[in-house]
Amino acid sequence: MQNIDLHNHSRISDGLLTPTELVALAAKNGVTTLALTDHDDVEGLAEARTAAAAVGIRLINGVEISVTWGNHTLHILGLNIDSLQADLVNGLQSVRQGRLERAQRISDELAKGGIEGALAGALRYAGNPNIVARPHFARYLVEQGVARDVPAVFKRFLVKGKMGYVKHRWADLGDAVAWIRAAGGVPVLAHPGRYEVGRASMDNLIDEFVAAGGQGLEVVTGSHTREQVERFAAHAAKRQLYASRGSDYHGPGESYFEPGKIPPLPLQCMPVWTAWGETQIQ
Repeated sequence: MQNIDLHNHSRISDGLLTPTELVALAAKNGVTTLALTDHDDVEGLAEARTAAAAVGIRLINGVEISVTWGNHTLHILGLNIDSLQADLVNGLQSVRQGRLERAQRISDELAKGGIEGALAGALRYAGNPNIVARPHFARYLVEQGVARDVPAVFKRFLVKGKMGYVKHRWADLGDAVAWIRAAGGVPVLAHPGRYEVGRASMDNLIDEFVAAGGQGLEVVTGSHTREQVERFAAHAAKRQLYASRGSDYHGPGESYFEPGKIPPLPLQCMPVWTAWGETQIQ
């Protein structure tokens, strides 16, 4: 039986482990096929591939692209991509540039509230200076003693209506899907249960995603409840979409599940890994 986990982060984006450490943990947990899906960057894939070959894990090239849809920020996974394809490379570069601009604005907003040096502090937690994300700011604020842990920082400082929140325009949904398709990958809507939209809006979102060329939904993921797993399995079946399974692992103390420890896909699902030759379900 295969144990396939297609959503994981390393220090190249906002994870706590290096790609090598992430692969070692996945191997310990019995993962047979692993995707590294860092936010808006693919720089960790070469290291992860070397580590995976050493322990007998199949590595799937992945990325998680930040997208703006209406007033919502979404994430689109690109699975089994050609990470060197020009459209994807250029698109990710544009998103990363926006990330750096947002990071400066977050730091400026925190400074107005009396928290100085936040960008420099966040950069100390970033394994990749091109990807400075809100978790890096959160870890710095925990270090400064303004909140007890990362979730508390988000609630108090980094969400809409709080001092460290800034509105930002990410990639367009259609562009992100097009970059992934151009790179030969499968676009998957990540953790749809996390988006604060009503059921009618969720139908509209999935329909727009499919119309743009989207091919899959992340049905099983660390933040989904059992009811959400069943609901998004039904969405996938209704539209004949692939279903994906991924822990969305970021690191010790910051994730619901370690790699490979999430539940299996519902039996009625069409697993996304069948698109590239994996056939057994886990």
